[in-house]
Amino acid sequence: MKLYSMPSSGNSYKVRLLLALTGQPCDIVDVEDSSPALEAARTAGALPFGKAPVLEFDDGTKLAESNAILVALGRETPFLPQEPMAQAQMLSWMFWEQNQHEGVIAVRGALQFYPARRHLATPERMAELLSRGNALLAMMDAHLQQNDWLLGAHPSLADIALYGYTHTAGSRGGFDMTQFGAINAWLARMAAQPGYIGLDDPQPTR
Repeated sequence: MKLYSMPSSGNSYKVRLLLALTGQPCDIVDVEDSSPALEAARTAGALPFGKAPVLEFDDGTKLAESNAILVALGRETPFLPQEPMAQAQMLSWMFWEQNQHEGVIAVRGALQFYPARRHLATPERMAELLSRGNALLAMMDAHLQQNDWLLGAHPSLADIALYGYTHTAGSRGGFDMTQFGAINAWLARMAAQPGYIGLDDPQPTR
């Protein structure tokens, strides 16, 4: 398999994290934001929706969207629950991550992290994203006060999906994470998983 991955992106990172946690071999093609490699991949038709991540399977099939890739890679692993309702609950968290969480937590971080986007970080927009993000993080924190994981007794694809941008909400997004003790404990549990790699860690060789 081949993964077109934007190294600085939480969406790409969550796929690389699952690959590391499950020990699945995969060639990584770095296509960083605003890089010639990204433009070359787009020109070559490697990115169906024009962005990373994209997983290319051995038969040439290309799958876009980070959480769809997680589901494809998660089959036959402990991170995808077998019970139908548990699967549906997992997917509900993953849909929420892309529909609500990513568009606020990730966006606030991106406006500060990527130089080309900093002109969009107006005080009004940053304040709005901070308020909305705190509300979303509070929802997660309230749930995690009662549960070690987003569902069940073990981490699932939902935890990997939400981890991608939540773990940099403080360092990139400027959120005060000291107020979210349950999230911090959950982040520590994720980082303690066998095979874990951080956002900036190299992918293990297989």
